[in-house]
Formats: sequence, C-alpha cells, structure tokens
Amino acid sequence: MGSASFLKRAQALLRVRNQLTRECLAELLAVFVLMLITLGGSAQMVTSSGTKGNFLTAYLAGALAVMVAVYTAGGVSGAHLNPAFSFAMCLLEQFPWWKLPIFVAVQTAGAFIAAGAVYALYYDAIQHYSNGTLTTTGPRETASIFATYPADYLSLSNGFLDQVMGTALLIVGVLAILDTRNKGVPKGLEPVAVALLVFSIEVSMGSNCGCPMNPARDFGPRLFTYVAGWGTEVFRWVEGRGARRGVRGVTPCPTVPRPQQGRWVVGGARRDPLPHRVPSPAGAMGGGGCRWWHRCWGPRWARPFTSSSWLSTTRRRRGTPRPSRAAWSSPTPPSPQTPSWHRGRRTPGGMLPQK
Repeated sequence: MGSASFLKRAQALLRVRNQLTRECLAELLAVFVLMLITLGGSAQMVTSSGTKGNFLTAYLAGALAVMVAVYTAGGVSGAHLNPAFSFAMCLLEQFPWWKLPIFVAVQTAGAFIAAGAVYALYYDAIQHYSNGTLTTTGPRETASIFATYPADYLSLSNGFLDQVMGTALLIVGVLAILDTRNKGVPKGLEPVAVALLVFSIEVSMGSNCGCPMNPARDFGPRLFTYVAGWGTEVFRWVEGRGARRGVRGVTPCPTVPRPQQGRWVVGGARRDPLPHRVPSPAGAMGGGGCRWWHRCWGPRWARPFTSSSWLSTTRRRRGTPRPSRAAWSSPTPPSPQTPSWHRGRRTPGGMLPQK
C-alpha cells in the first residue's frame, strides 16, 4: 500500500498539465527516437566500411524510425517530426502559425541531442575508422554519418530541384494517407504507410543528396558535428565545386583576368598582363577590381560610388582632363599619378591595347 501511494504521488507531481508543454516534450522525444535509429543505421554502415550495412539497410532503418516516432507522439503532438510538414499544416490552416517556431526549435533540438547520443554510442568505432581525424571529405570521412552531403557531380540547381521534389512528394503522400476522403488506410496503420512512403522516396531519390527532406534532421546533427570538432567545413554545400562555381559567377566581370596561353583574357579579349596589376582572379573583388559586380550585386549604399558618372564627377573635381577617344587606343604606359581605384577602368593608364 505504501509503494502504491508513493507512485500515485510521484505521478501527480511529475504530470505535465500544460498542453503546449506536453506537445513539445512529445515532439522532442519522437524526433530523438527518429534520429537515434536513423543516425545509428548510418553510423553502422560507415564505420564498418559496408561490411555490416549498406545504403539499403540505412534507408530501411530511417523508414522504420519514422514509424516508431509516429507511434511515439502521434496521439499527443501529431508527430510532425519535420519543419516542412509543420509549415504545410500552417498553410492548410490545420496548425497555428504561432506554434511553428516553437515546433521547429524543438525538432532541431531533438535531432541535436540524438546526434550526440549516436556519437557517444559509436565513439570508439568513429575514432577507429577515422584514425582520430574528424573530416568531411576523403576516404575516411565520418561527417556523412550525421548529415547529408551532395554527390561530387551534383550542381547547385540540380541539388535544389532534388530537395524540392523529394520534400513535395513526402508532403503530398502524407496528406493523401491522412485524407479521409481517399481510400483510407486501416486505423492504426497510418505510421506503417508513412514509413513505406519514406522508404520508397529514399530508395528512388537518395543518390544525389541522401534525401534531405527534413530540415531539422539535417541542421541539428550538422550543428552537432560543428561543435564536436568537424569544423566549419560541415556547412559547405559542395566541397570544391562550390568554390569553382563562385569564381565562375564572377567571370562576367569585364576586368577579371583569366590565364590563356601565356596571356590574360579581360572582358573576352586576350591582352598582355598589365605591369601595374597582379593578374590574379582572387583580387578581382577588391581595390580597382570589378565595378560591374558592385553595380549589379553590391550593397545599395556602395553602388553610387562605383558608377561611371561618379567617377567622371570626381575626375573633373580633381582637375584631371577627360581623355579623348583617340587616347583609348594609345599605348601610353600607366601614370604613377593614377589612383589605384581608377586603374581598373579603360583609361590610358588602365589597360593596354588589344594585340
């Protein structure tokens, strides 16, 4: 009798009566269960070099994790598990907007905690597999255990399309399963149907990015890898290809030099290197570099200072005569009085004639 009364008092003391708090705790527990099983399957596959698991087993673990998570919190919070699904519910006016940031924060926190639990569970395996070096690239990388990373061949637009289509298919499928006007799933088997939906998407769209359909599932563990020692490289979208594409986006600048057969390509024409400038594409964004970029994409407060009218006004104020049209083709060497910020323009001291 004494133990029974003690349990009743403990239950009354620990019972949470606030509905929002109960929903948040249920969502936190459900996301934790989801990520614990999902990341555990990935860790077993990566650390064993494929001998104790492969992509099929990892995808199956993720799908079954969805089923267990929905059964865990479906009756309390609805088991959103995904900020994208919570956002869709808000758009359909089935979920209040003021709860959206709270659920997103709780879902991200649950994924973060689950990543820490998996790291502690597989700590020895991760250290043994990576030889004590936590990296995001290379044959012994371990960052893919926790977050999704794109394939080497994937472009930015294709990766964006992959994520949009995968997430849209997930939302449409879940809404179709829960719609009572459709041929309904037997009551109590909705989590099984959702798990089969997730598994079908993963095995059909997982090669590009690993199906990052859940922002909380990706950002929470990714943030944990940053804290745990993988470094800022975990936030790079594409290692190497992103940098090359960034440089390629600057190449339309008229003053960005590119090497070609011993000469430099400036604005589409081949010219000899300028004696007063270091021919480096990395320096095109500073000093006397690309004003075209600043006029189009630079900060609004800086655009007036890079326009040709402002430069002409400054030249007249300083008493510098405007060069004639014939001076544009004259091979005059650069003048030492030409300011550094003015040498990027096609003035007699700024660019040599075309060969």
